Amino acid sequence: MPVTTTGLEVDRTALRRTRVAVGRAHAAPPAGGVLCRVDSFALTANTVTYAVAGDLFGYWRFFPVSEPPWGRVPTWGHAEVVASSHPDVEPGQRFYGFWPMADHVVLEPTGVGPAGFVDGAPHRAELPPIYQRYQRADPRADADAEARTALLRPLFATSFLLDAWLGEQDLFGADAVVVSSASSKTARGLGHLLRERGRGEVVGLTSRRHVDFVARTGAVDRAVPYDDLPDALPDAPAVYVDVAGDAGVLAAVHTRLGARLRRSVRVGFTHHDVLADGSGDLPGPAPEMFFAPDHVQRLAARWGGAGFAERLEAARRGFERGPGATIGLVRRTGPEEVAAAWLETVDGRTDPATGTICAW
Repeated sequence: MPVTTTGLEVDRTALRRTRVAVGRAHAAPPAGGVLCRVDSFALTANTVTYAVAGDLFGYWRFFPVSEPPWGRVPTWGHAEVVASSHPDVEPGQRFYGFWPMADHVVLEPTGVGPAGFVDGAPHRAELPPIYQRYQRADPRADADAEARTALLRPLFATSFLLDAWLGEQDLFGADAVVVSSASSKTARGLGHLLRERGRGEVVGLTSRRHVDFVARTGAVDRAVPYDDLPDALPDAPAVYVDVAGDAGVLAAVHTRLGARLRRSVRVGFTHHDVLADGSGDLPGPAPEMFFAPDHVQRLAARWGGAGFAERLEAARRGFERGPGATIGLVRRTGPEEVAAAWLETVDGRTDPATGTICAW
């Protein structure tokens, strides 16, 4: 008997426009395939970044929709195999990985082993490998532990990769790191690592309403409201890590620091409504894009896959004992609630002290 499926689809040209799509999936998946029920997933500013950069980096291609302009935004979360036509994957097994904002999806496992499998669907073959891996869920983890993994593991991975890269380069000779959207979890993770490793002054840029919150997290040396730019920027040589993607903030940083700006790195698009397009003659170095999957491959080649995972997990545990310890969980259940949570995240109306976990 076919399974009724439900998913949230987003207009790729207007991210606030959504629809709930209902479809069908075969209860018995094609040979070699598995039908997974998506139990929960995290919804963060990073999820919105996948949509904003969907065409640039191929995120819309993971779970394609044949009816333009609609698309399914990928998220990180947990799912259970409910039907399998693959000899090495059994119903009831749970996996952490990259899922659509939908309640069911069919995957095509390859390379099945004790740690999990890789999705071998042909349409995903040319996409970054980091998003193709599905890891067996920790059987000891309860719902809250799974939620925190889905919420923090992908965000903190970007923080970890940024810190490792900046450390390798000795901050490009800078004495300070300026981070925009400092209330975001990615920025807080980066600030925590930079301060823990003594990598210079960490200056967090944020909205005035979040200044006190950012200062309390302990992830920055100074929390600076955007309203105080450019005068509040450091006088020392600095690196700019741009999580916001805000054109006005980018211009203020470049204009103020000029030749003192050692590197300008674009990471996210939390201010996607006022995006910088990268054009124009900005003083200082040209902004460059930081693409995390490339750095994963680079460090995994150096440390080995297991070594990379061990270093990342050790650093994440430190963050969760520090600034990450106070992050609360907010659960949103059902298509209407998931759609509302998406709009709140797109509009930047979520509480930075919490993380959103969605379920159908």
